[in-house]
Amino acid sequence: MDPWLIWLITALLLGAAEIFTLTAALGLLGGAALITAAFAAIGLPLPWQFLVFALAATAGVVFVRPVALRHLTPPQRERFGVDALVGGAAYVTSEVTGLGGRVRIGGEDWTACAYDETLVIPPGTTVDVIEIKGTTALVYPRE
Repeated sequence: MDPWLIWLITALLLGAAEIFTLTAALGLLGGAALITAAFAAIGLPLPWQFLVFALAATAGVVFVRPVALRHLTPPQRERFGVDALVGGAAYVTSEVTGLGGRVRIGGEDWTACAYDETLVIPPGTTVDVIEIKGTTALVYPRE
């Protein structure tokens, strides 16, 4: 069997595998095998074929794959409403325990509970908003 045909079959198999994995890696390897098949068809010796495949595969994985992945992954959505408060800072206005308390988040007073129910967070402490459940902010003191 001619080497160019083996490279062509390899390219087709890698391309088919890419359809099932969507990793943008197997398709690039299939492209490298297709390029190598073209060089093998014009009579390039076998050791040089492996070099062409290695160079094409490396170039594809290093340069093309990051660009392809950037276009495949959707951009992170903006957070709005209470979702935007998670991860932000809050100021304790009334002692916060596992049962309740008050914090000020972005100029608004919120009911709050300590994320760790064993904690007692005194007024004046800066805390991080870990989660929002309904109208209650679950907070944890900053280190």
